[in-house]
Amino acid sequence: MDTLENLVITRRLRVPVGAPADSTSGWGEVAARQLDAALLSVGFTCSAALLERLSRLPGETVVDLGVRILAGVRRLVGDHVRHNAYFIDFPANVPDTLEFWAGLLREALLDPVAAARVQPSTLDLLTLPGYGRYQHAYADLLAAHAELIPLAGDRVTVLELGGSLESEARDLYFSLAGAETPLAAEDLAALRTLAAFCADQPERVPVRENRAVINEVRLAAGQPLLVDTVTDVLRLACGCSGGDVTLATPTRFRSFRRAERRALLRALDAVATPAKLGDVSRHREQWKRLGERLHPHEYPQFPRAAGVFEVARGVREAAGFDSRVEAALSAGRTADAVELLEKAPGALLRRLDHLLRTGGRSAPAVLDAAERAAAGASGRVLLSLREHLQNRLAPAAGRVFTNRYGRAWVASDSRPPLEEEFLSRALAVLDEEIARRLPDPGELIVDPGVLDVALPLSGKAVAPGLGMLPRGSLSRVDGELLRFFVHWRQAGRRTDYDLSALMLDASYDNPTHISWTNYANGFATYSGDLTEAPAPHGASEFIDIRLADATQPIIIPEVNVYAGEQFHEAAEAFFGYMTRDAEQEGRPFEPRTVRMKSDLRGSGRVALPLVFLRGDDGDWRVKWLHLYLKGFPGFNQVEGNRGTASLLVRSIVERDYLRVRYLADLLRAKASPAGHATYIGLEAPEDLPAGSRAYTPATLHELIPA
Repeated sequence: MDTLENLVITRRLRVPVGAPADSTSGWGEVAARQLDAALLSVGFTCSAALLERLSRLPGETVVDLGVRILAGVRRLVGDHVRHNAYFIDFPANVPDTLEFWAGLLREALLDPVAAARVQPSTLDLLTLPGYGRYQHAYADLLAAHAELIPLAGDRVTVLELGGSLESEARDLYFSLAGAETPLAAEDLAALRTLAAFCADQPERVPVRENRAVINEVRLAAGQPLLVDTVTDVLRLACGCSGGDVTLATPTRFRSFRRAERRALLRALDAVATPAKLGDVSRHREQWKRLGERLHPHEYPQFPRAAGVFEVARGVREAAGFDSRVEAALSAGRTADAVELLEKAPGALLRRLDHLLRTGGRSAPAVLDAAERAAAGASGRVLLSLREHLQNRLAPAAGRVFTNRYGRAWVASDSRPPLEEEFLSRALAVLDEEIARRLPDPGELIVDPGVLDVALPLSGKAVAPGLGMLPRGSLSRVDGELLRFFVHWRQAGRRTDYDLSALMLDASYDNPTHISWTNYANGFATYSGDLTEAPAPHGASEFIDIRLADATQPIIIPEVNVYAGEQFHEAAEAFFGYMTRDAEQEGRPFEPRTVRMKSDLRGSGRVALPLVFLRGDDGDWRVKWLHLYLKGFPGFNQVEGNRGTASLLVRSIVERDYLRVRYLADLLRAKASPAGHATYIGLEAPEDLPAGSRAYTPATLHELIPA
């Protein structure tokens, strides 16, 4: 139950509270006020409704609940660990880089034991005594810093009153299960937990990875499975074996019980039509391994299921849909390819750009087919194509490719331009179909701060956290001081992460940097390099930037794996940023000033979470990246990847992402003085009329039409 409660609190910022009861202990109100004060210290507060409900509960109940709430929000903001800093007075009294290294070397030479280990011909500065490890206790750091001066600009995140745990868990479950976009790995794990708890099951689960997770529970309960392709069954078998339902990595299948084998083969037999057998070749080896566990020869009543494994072993031929389309395109038979693709509307729209470029005189017929296909494709496909085509209106600096893990690379854009007439017609068709699918919002209320948030067309690379927005989102940075941070704790071997900042001019040139090789410049300061992060406290690094003094308008935070475990291998690794005003002091890490915090878990060795940009108006904004570079096996430094990082960031910054503004304009045209209201914003206000529907970043995926 605690896991479910924590999911609701951290994902929805709602506190599930049972039925109200008058307090008999007499101090429920006191306990509620104490809880609210404790929450304020980490940048959270109870809504009026939540505070009133807690005040009516017994004080002991409020205390127990408060302990769990505080633990959840402290982890959400990154305050569950001790954030020490290498230089105790950071950001003050940080020495010059050369002065610091010279001092370490001098101390080593004056120490007879250390001097004997120092060999000038093979001197490794990172092995000098005293380098890379905290030189003071966390209590000493606290004593060296004054208390943070609270200001009105500090973050205050409101925790809302929720219903019962059962109802809140069900709402979260149905929201995740019914998402039109793929979920992050953490959300898939949450979906698995919720599916095992909730008795009610959603009727529609559009994303196949989500369907596999829900089918695990249905299989265990002996309920009918939600499958309509052979690959759905393979995903389910992988999930039941503790493997990857996205099929990106091979799964070692477990032994299945006889009832499970029968259920899997029955489901497979029902969907293994000749037209769908072509999908088997995509995961041929996985199917072979699964056949060894299911023993299809023992079940002659499922002959079509046995045919799947015959295709996997090469005993039987089955031409795949994609291979037939590719054969037609390779032979220059665009019309034949379009005819095939009309049977799969989503596939046709995904290939529309290619078909228009290769169609020649048949391009108008391609557009006719696309117009017919629009009604049968998913809302996510329509929106993704809309974003793609609007970026074809002007030449791009480069094409960005990103995989499901956030690993990104850039290639030059060698595609010929599309004719403006074709683009205009295609965009009009998409706008009309998307608008048709949107519901009547009634009275539409939109917070201007959410208009530049990108639509969440995929959530795979976005780890849940505090203040997280989809890739391409743009939001304002308030405050005079910007400080970003990284914290990590190694799992089994010495691990060295390096927080760095790449700084560029308006043309993405003239790079400078802040890192362990350059501690400071005229406006930025590094907290010091830590080369290991043992349990229990790990290690933290910070970079402090005085925005008014910044001479370069593009600041790219980086986290480089210099040595040891990758992000997804470490026991813990997260990044975030804070803002505060110049007169505020405080510790290096102050939870109430944290604006964004999220786990690092990509497979690359260089993390690029976001980029800070100064506009022509002088104001600073942050654009979300959620990217990882492959990097080198070890010794990654900001100096070594600045060319790749700058090109990649420029491609993201200059890309025209489809934002909430687009859907808000379509919804506004359909708004009516109905009896309900629709609110879209960064936070839901407390004074919304009863029956209103609110969309915030946590539920923005629900805006994507089916």
